[in-house]
Amino acid sequence: MKTFADFDSSQILVMILAGGEGKRLHPLTLERAKPAVPFGGRYRIIDIVLSNFVNSGLFRIKVLTQYKSASLEEHIARVWRLSPILDQYIEAIPAQQRTGTSWFRGSADAVFQTQHVIQDEQPELVVIFGGDHVYKMDIRQMVVHHLDKGAEATVAVIPVPKKDAKEFGVVEVDDKGRILAFHEKVDNPPSMPGNPDMCLASMGNYIFRTDVLLREVDDDAKLEASKHDFGHDILPKMVSGGGRVYAYDFATNVVQGEEGPGRGYWRDIGTLDAYWQAQMDLIEIHPHFNLYNTRWPIRTGVTHDPPAKFVFRDEAHARVGIATDSLVSHGCIISGGRIHRSVLSVGCRINSFSEVEESVLFEGVKIGRHARLRRCIVDKDVEIPAGSEIGYDRNLDRRRGFHVSENGLTVIPKRAKVEE
Repeated sequence: MKTFADFDSSQILVMILAGGEGKRLHPLTLERAKPAVPFGGRYRIIDIVLSNFVNSGLFRIKVLTQYKSASLEEHIARVWRLSPILDQYIEAIPAQQRTGTSWFRGSADAVFQTQHVIQDEQPELVVIFGGDHVYKMDIRQMVVHHLDKGAEATVAVIPVPKKDAKEFGVVEVDDKGRILAFHEKVDNPPSMPGNPDMCLASMGNYIFRTDVLLREVDDDAKLEASKHDFGHDILPKMVSGGGRVYAYDFATNVVQGEEGPGRGYWRDIGTLDAYWQAQMDLIEIHPHFNLYNTRWPIRTGVTHDPPAKFVFRDEAHARVGIATDSLVSHGCIISGGRIHRSVLSVGCRINSFSEVEESVLFEGVKIGRHARLRRCIVDKDVEIPAGSEIGYDRNLDRRRGFHVSENGLTVIPKRAKVEE
């Protein structure tokens, strides 16, 4: 079997699809693209996928942006600086209407409209991943699998229980892993070989041989009825036409330093509830997504904020600065308040006698004295007045203009004015 060292990594171009609007994450995406949404206190979602590529030794990366991309593009430009002298780069490519008057109409159209980048670089392989999922993956192993199979295209898949698979796009494969058909959210999806209780769901991550990719997106652009999507149009057409399209089982991927529940962890955080749950996964005693694995770090920018600070121990008057089962970022001050099972971004302040439970606070949030929050997501630079109670009466939260999710999370938008 070949190894990644047998292939010239400079012949691989990475294209990350980061133009999604993320409507189901509103109001968090009202002013930012979904991949720019904060995650884990000090990161953004895009940092996760970029870290996977950099940790995998792939350093030629284009990030395709579109929807409200300013903060995402600023983050990439300021934080993700590689070495140009070694031909390493991470660059944002905004939608430019280079091929007509339309913006990106789908994932395949995004690549079609930016194919000049591929033609300029002339790679042998193009790796196309989404920019908004939470997982760790050594992409080198998928590349080796693609090369060993002599594939024209490879699709990353993840085993899911058959009872849940109707919520996903499922691939049907033979015993060699060659894809026979795609099934989009059907009631009785086909099982994976050797396991009748599991199905293989597409992760939306692909590797293409360059000549094949350019041919397919060019053909697809001419079809008015197409949705111009890889999973819906390009790959099913290739399979039906006899193309060599293979599945790569994500469950077989081995990441350095990952053990226990972290193996095979992947979350589509497309909804507020899924996003919140992924944050709660971070604070487990044995986290499902481990930020503390130094052999596979999640990378982001360095800030000049001071360390987190916990002050007051007046137990007689319940004025104790304390955090349990939580992540607390740089610059936070826990000043006589209590937080439990929560994630605090940079520069939050929790004032005396307040309580924050099972909540996610973005950068610069301030919690007033005697305020109580439960199961909330509070966006950037919001100040919660003293004595407020949020997350305890969802109907009241709605009347106050807050967004309440299907599962009862209260979400307060960026810089919202919260009345006492």
